[in-house]
Amino acid sequence: MAFGERRFCPRLQPAILSGMEDGSEDIAMLRAQLAALEESRSSLTRRIERRALSAVGSSMAISSAAVTAASPSAQKVGLFQRLFAGRTDVFPVRWENSGTGRSGYSPACRNEWVRGVCDKPQVKCGECPNQAFVAVSDDVIASHLRGKDGTRRGDAPFICGVYPLLADDTCWFLAADFDGGEWAADALALFETCRLNSVPAAIERSRSGDGGHVWIFFSRPVSAREARLLGASLLTQTLERRPEIGFSSYDRLFPSQDVMPRGGFGNLIALPLQRPAREYGNSVFVDERLQPFADQWAFLASLPRLSPQVVKDMVTDAQAKGRVLGVRMPVEDEDSDEPWRRLPSRQEQPERVADPLPERLKITLADGIYIDRLALPPSMVARLLRLAAFQNPEFYRAQAMRFTTHDKPRIVSCASLHRRYVELP
Repeated sequence: MAFGERRFCPRLQPAILSGMEDGSEDIAMLRAQLAALEESRSSLTRRIERRALSAVGSSMAISSAAVTAASPSAQKVGLFQRLFAGRTDVFPVRWENSGTGRSGYSPACRNEWVRGVCDKPQVKCGECPNQAFVAVSDDVIASHLRGKDGTRRGDAPFICGVYPLLADDTCWFLAADFDGGEWAADALALFETCRLNSVPAAIERSRSGDGGHVWIFFSRPVSAREARLLGASLLTQTLERRPEIGFSSYDRLFPSQDVMPRGGFGNLIALPLQRPAREYGNSVFVDERLQPFADQWAFLASLPRLSPQVVKDMVTDAQAKGRVLGVRMPVEDEDSDEPWRRLPSRQEQPERVADPLPERLKITLADGIYIDRLALPPSMVARLLRLAAFQNPEFYRAQAMRFTTHDKPRIVSCASLHRRYVELP
């Protein structure tokens, strides 16, 4: 057969010719079948992940984990890199100044503080022409887990972070950061929302012990925008049960941006299992009683990862129900906020509060409107708080231009939550 010559298989030729005669009908039928198969696949994927989630943290799942505390170091490092994956061309390392007491993270660079080469702090690392960033490697992760890097001088512990936002605006995980005296209640409330939505999640007590992270891992890279929409949806649901979690929690998601800022790395998050902190029971994963898992590696190995398709399905469903941020955009930007998702009436219909409401309510008018919340269900308190909150257009303008959003909250709230009262302006 000459190059480029076409030849049909005899047994397939009649079917092909038949399909060509009335191709439009056959194509429509095949597309319908394909859509049904995709829906069936998505349904089966969700069922698998729900069953896997039910086993998270169980003795059976942990006992059969592929990686345990007794596993070789190479297996632990491999598992760690698969879960806490981020940019591989650069990573942040923690520094401390014993003289000033200040501490922070900066990109690991071979030219750091080299005289005549490194010009920080006058020049930002992302804009420096003499960048020589250190790439992530097995040795780097092993040094982080040991708390010591043999190539560095001094006795300071070696602690790494990760830049979760990849160059193509995707990510391998989503993490929510909580701190302050109520961090445990806030983290547990979000963790419960994840459980109710069949989203596998893990709670980590932070390095200081005064805060924590809730981690959600993906089986493949997910659009950072969709990952953050998933997180916002879960936080919105959590607010219905625990209004104290506050709107500021929307600004504590990692990745912190939907798209990579120009000349930046995106926000970093500290990596867990830091050796010095582990010695005090911190930087470890804990159960719902905030007790560390006896085998950290077996727990991590048994933790399911969410598929991109399930993330997309959950976000689509949440957007259709108006349960992503649950806070309106300013009037002037209404038509630009994905108007195709709005109802034909152009009015979003909020879901009715299902919890019982009191027949009478005490309201005091002073320098603000004070509503006694002790008799109100948490879902109604959250609804009142949303009345005095709106999405910040400056945040979205900066993000659209790939500028930093560091000092721009996603949501502006004009309400205050007191022990007994909701204060509205």
